[in-house]
Amino acid sequence: MTTYTKLAEILDTLDEEADPEARQAMGDQYGIHAGSSYGVPMRRLLEIAKATGIDHDLALALWDQGSYEAQTLAAMVDDPGQVTRDQMQRWCEDFDNWAVVDTVCFRLFDKCTHAWTMVDCWVADDRLFVRRAGFALIWALALHDRAAPDHQFLKALDYAQAASRDQRPLVGKSITMAMRAIATKRPTLLTDVVTIANRLCDDGDPAARRVGRPIQRSFGTRTSAGK
Repeated sequence: MTTYTKLAEILDTLDEEADPEARQAMGDQYGIHAGSSYGVPMRRLLEIAKATGIDHDLALALWDQGSYEAQTLAAMVDDPGQVTRDQMQRWCEDFDNWAVVDTVCFRLFDKCTHAWTMVDCWVADDRLFVRRAGFALIWALALHDRAAPDHQFLKALDYAQAASRDQRPLVGKSITMAMRAIATKRPTLLTDVVTIANRLCDDGDPAARRVGRPIQRSFGTRTSAGK
């Protein structure tokens, strides 16, 4: 079966199973534009992806369709071993909602060779969904990349502190979750995480305090850091 045939079958399925009410709810909850989604639930997308299998060329074709469901499926069926740095950058620049950002980072980008290189680029980028992707990718790597050395995550903590005054909630929340994941999965770095969280809680900027407080509440009693 050709890539075109596979793509056509998937798009037909999405058309047949489209749910206008769910599509509206997705817009209200996730900021996904009604014109670029079908309202097909995640559990169904997982079924479609499982039946489809890994297919890099199909993933590229799905991504270019632009809908939430097609791009979610693209992340699920792509082969991380074939994903280039250019592809990661191009997809990142296409992001227009946090749901696709997080799905792509957690289901594909965290398994790609260039993941840490892209973190370095994206956290320094001021565009909302690009920076969100940088910290969502740190979050995913903390949970899934057991081979990464601690110094990678220490650098990530520096990035978190540097971006902590970003006023946008979608960025701040991703920073908090990245720090939480590092504290949970890298116990040797717990003191470093809490030290930064304490520093942020004492910051004069409300955005920085919002980043640090959940970490301080969750982990502050487990270490004497910052005392």
